Amino acid sequence: MPLDSIIEILPDLNKAFFETLYMVLISLAVAIVVGLPLGVLLFVTDRGLFLENLPTKILSGFFVNTIRSIPFIILLVGLIPLTNLIVGTTIGPTAASVSLSVAAIPFFARLVETSLREIDKGVVEAAVAVGATPWMIIKDVLLPEARPGIVQGITLTTISLIGFSAMAGIVGGGGIGDLAIRFGYYRYDNTVMFTTVIVLICLVQLIQLSGDQIARLVDKR
Repeated sequence: MPLDSIIEILPDLNKAFFETLYMVLISLAVAIVVGLPLGVLLFVTDRGLFLENLPTKILSGFFVNTIRSIPFIILLVGLIPLTNLIVGTTIGPTAASVSLSVAAIPFFARLVETSLREIDKGVVEAAVAVGATPWMIIKDVLLPEARPGIVQGITLTTISLIGFSAMAGIVGGGGIGDLAIRFGYYRYDNTVMFTTVIVLICLVQLIQLSGDQIARLVDKR
């Protein structure tokens, strides 16, 4: 890999790297704020739970499954009118964050639901038996017990968002994916392609290692 080529693209690579972080962090924040309550709702409204409500369970599950079944590139294009309405443009990392957020919410919600299902049912039943309110059960029992799984869910969502953000480059979303397409693919520059891939691999490895470490720290079981 020519050293001169790497040095030449460093300014663009640096800009693209921070654009990717910007997109991922915004989308991850939205996914946590919206997806965490949605995941809890999917769990507590299920049959046999303390807030059993099958219509709510079915509707929320239908929403989650519908969004998750749409390939991200189609979602990216389909949400262009919404993106333009919210941020006033359809290009750039801020615009790409809209589609990334919509994709991340149901993805993270399902991971939260899965983490909650791993909790011993006896713990929940004991909380109900002593008269704990639904809010107390969620706040003091479910979320603390599911913390390791939720942390792993955040880690997996972050890694998925990095992959999705690379695809956002196809429609001018910016970031490392946009750099790889404009300078690597269109110009047949393998140096750029390899460099962007290596950066993404290192970033994903760092996030996975950090997520695993945090999950171990918060696991009190």
